Amino acid sequence: MLATLTPLDWKRRAVKYYPEKIAVIDGDKKFTYKEFGNRVDRLSIALHNAGIKEKEHVAVMLPNNHAMLECFYGIPPLGAVIVPLNYRLSTKDLAYILKHSDAKMLIVDAEFGKLIEEIQDELPIEKYIIVPVEGCESAIKGVDYEEFIGEVPQDAKVPTVELDENQMLSLNYTSGTTSNPKGVMQTHRTNYMNAANFLHHLEIKYDDVYLHTLPMFHTNGWGGVWAITAAGGTHVCLRKVDPPLILDLFENHGITSLCGAPTVVNMLVNDPKAKEIELKQKIRMGTAGAPPAAALIAKAQSILSLNMMHVYGLTETSPFILYCEWKNEFNDLDPEQQASIKARQGIELAFNGETKVVNQEDGEEVAWNGKELGEIVTRGNVVMAGYYKDPEKTAEAIRDGWFYTGDLAVTHPDGFIEIQDRIKDMIISGGENISSTEIEGVLYKHPAIAEVAVIAVPDEKWGEVPKAIIVLHKGAEVTEKEILDYTRENMSRFKVPKSVDFVEALPKTATGKLQKFQLREMYWGGGKKVN
Repeated sequence: MLATLTPLDWKRRAVKYYPEKIAVIDGDKKFTYKEFGNRVDRLSIALHNAGIKEKEHVAVMLPNNHAMLECFYGIPPLGAVIVPLNYRLSTKDLAYILKHSDAKMLIVDAEFGKLIEEIQDELPIEKYIIVPVEGCESAIKGVDYEEFIGEVPQDAKVPTVELDENQMLSLNYTSGTTSNPKGVMQTHRTNYMNAANFLHHLEIKYDDVYLHTLPMFHTNGWGGVWAITAAGGTHVCLRKVDPPLILDLFENHGITSLCGAPTVVNMLVNDPKAKEIELKQKIRMGTAGAPPAAALIAKAQSILSLNMMHVYGLTETSPFILYCEWKNEFNDLDPEQQASIKARQGIELAFNGETKVVNQEDGEEVAWNGKELGEIVTRGNVVMAGYYKDPEKTAEAIRDGWFYTGDLAVTHPDGFIEIQDRIKDMIISGGENISSTEIEGVLYKHPAIAEVAVIAVPDEKWGEVPKAIIVLHKGAEVTEKEILDYTRENMSRFKVPKSVDFVEALPKTATGKLQKFQLREMYWGGGKKVN
């Protein structure tokens, strides 16, 4: 009989072979795999005793702590579905998700209780489980998480549920922009295959100490919640992104691996402590969420000796569908050339299926010449089962078995795919296509620039033109003219931004991804370029 493909099985394996190994570090708390497994089992039993049945949904609104990790392993064994919530969303979006997802229970961090209190009267939630936070009293009433799992007898058994690998394991919501968030249905199989890719291509091993910098709610930590356990590695929890703390953890816990958006990399390399610490271990960092500038990768390698591993994907694909495979021949290139290659999204991973770039007009694959622009499409083992309760949007996204990503890219002669822009972020000025990420890549090389976003703004003559919105390094001084002169020296004149604004900070998602639609709202108002 064939075994069901589910990442839950890796907890069983870890408890069997590594019972005394430290599984989870969360501040001053540490749990071995035996202890972690016991806590997870008690959570499953407590949920069952509370009335959670197969195919019912449990929402979880927690930071990267041990309780969040336990929920990923404790909810699905019942055949139930975990709904991880982005705690940085507006109360409007949270209310929509909690109603749309059909969640019966909410496991919530005490710190986030105030958000839920504002919308509690309109929610269908039947039971609240509160994860306590030292010095923080929850604004909503519920059962204490530790009491909830602590009331389960030590010898109680987890109910036996026959799982189908094609049934939903997690319901992950995309961030809404001008429309409501969409619920992405991921199965046991899609999560398993993605985590296998994480395990293999990010080179996760038994002695890895993995720092959960990336929010676990974001596509299940990109699969890291499963992959680290599969290898018997150690999960180190991080409540929020704090660069000095992260650098301390690098030293004190011997962190060997982590994941994060390019914005997080930028925060780390620009922290003063980055130039002071001396790390004994090599650290691998998977990055995605936005195309990282080659200059940023070069900084990460030179300042912190981070081995940057570029991956690419979407919530709808579990998320990985491409990774930048490193070849020995690249080692002979100079650091700038190496960083340029690492900025590419790369090639298909071993277990995800087929990914290619197709011409938007005829659907044929583009030439492998690094020039012909097309849309990235994919099919195979990690594509979502669909959008929850939304067959129309599912049909728009998945056509003839292919998922259309909305990302514009070229394919290089070696098969490496490189994103040029999101379809909605591409700037069309006077009939010319201008990549916002290409301009950003040039500007990131300027020594005064800490962060940059390039967007289209309306123009009477050209329809729309590029505009650079820049955050400077602390203490740096530079004028708009100097920035524009710099870009003219480094790229074609028609691509040069027509104006520059200097700001204190750029709007970002919880995972550090730039929210360009918010910037566009400032210049387009109710115009067409807000999405």
